[in-house]
Amino acid sequence: MKKIVLLLGFFSAVVLFTHVPPVSTDTGYAGAEACKGCHEGYYDSYARSPHGKKAVSGSPAAQFGCESCHGSGAEHVSKGGGKGVSIFGFGRKLDAKDKSAKCLACHEDRQHLINWNLSRHKSNGIGCTDCPSVHAGTGRSLKAAQPDLCFDCHKDIRLQSNKQSHHPIREGKVTCTDCHDTHGTFNAKMLRADTVNELCYTCHAEKRGPFRFEHPPVEANCLNCHAVHGSNHNSLLVRKPPQLCQSCHEAAFHPSTPYTKADGFGGTEPSNKLIGRACMNCHTNIHGSNGPDGRGLRFIR
Repeated sequence: MKKIVLLLGFFSAVVLFTHVPPVSTDTGYAGAEACKGCHEGYYDSYARSPHGKKAVSGSPAAQFGCESCHGSGAEHVSKGGGKGVSIFGFGRKLDAKDKSAKCLACHEDRQHLINWNLSRHKSNGIGCTDCPSVHAGTGRSLKAAQPDLCFDCHKDIRLQSNKQSHHPIREGKVTCTDCHDTHGTFNAKMLRADTVNELCYTCHAEKRGPFRFEHPPVEANCLNCHAVHGSNHNSLLVRKPPQLCQSCHEAAFHPSTPYTKADGFGGTEPSNKLIGRACMNCHTNIHGSNGPDGRGLRFIR
C-alpha cells in the first residue's frame, strides 16, 4: 500500500513538473502556464476576464500574460515561489501609488481617469486595486457590490443611510456612483455635477424652476434644508419643521414665534397656536411658487 502511495506521489510530481514550461532565461519571463501551476484559481478567473483575452488589443494576455502586471517571474519560479519572492504581488503592505502605477501603465489615457490626480481617493492613499477585482470574470467588476464597497471605508455614510428617511441606496435604486465619480472630478466631494443643485435636479427636475417667486435658500443650495445621505426627519430634512423654518424666519409673532403651552391655553379651549404647527400646511410650495400670492409660497399652481 505504501508503495502505491509513493508511486502516485511521484507520478503527480512528474505531471506538475512537466506541466510547467521551461523558464526563458533570455527574457526573464516564466510564462502564464508556469503561473497556473501554483495559482490555478487566480489563473482561471484571470483567463475569463478582459485581461486574459488575447484578442483584446493591449490586454495583459496579448503581452506577457500574468507578468504584464506582476513583473517577470523567472527568478520567482527559480527560487521556488512564495509570497512576495521576486514578484510584484499587490499585497496590502505595498504602497498604493506603486500598485496604481501598474494599472495606469495601460489605463492612464482612459477618459474616465482624466481627473485621477485630483481624486480624494488618490490623495487618501486608495489604489486602483482596492476597489476593482483585476481577476474578475467581467470588466470593471468590483470586489463587493455597491453600496457595501463604499461603506467599507465611509462608515459614517452607512450610518446616515440607515436612518428612516434616506435615498433608496440600500434598496438598490440609487448607487453611490450615480452622484460621485470615484476617479475624481474638479468638483467638491467628487460630484458628477458642477453644483449640488445641478446634481439634485437630474432626478428632481420639478424643483429646478424657474419660479415667479423663488425661495432663496433653495436656490442657493439644497443642503441648506436636506441631509443628502439620510435623516430622521421626513424628506431628508436637517431639522423638523417648524424649527427648520424658524432658523431663518426670526421675525416677531407669526410666523416664527415658538409658542409654548403657556401661550396656548388662555380660555376654555386650546388656542389655534397649538394646532397645525407645520409651516407647510399653509406654505405648500416651499421650493418656489408661480401663484398669485407666491411671495408667501402659498399656492401650488
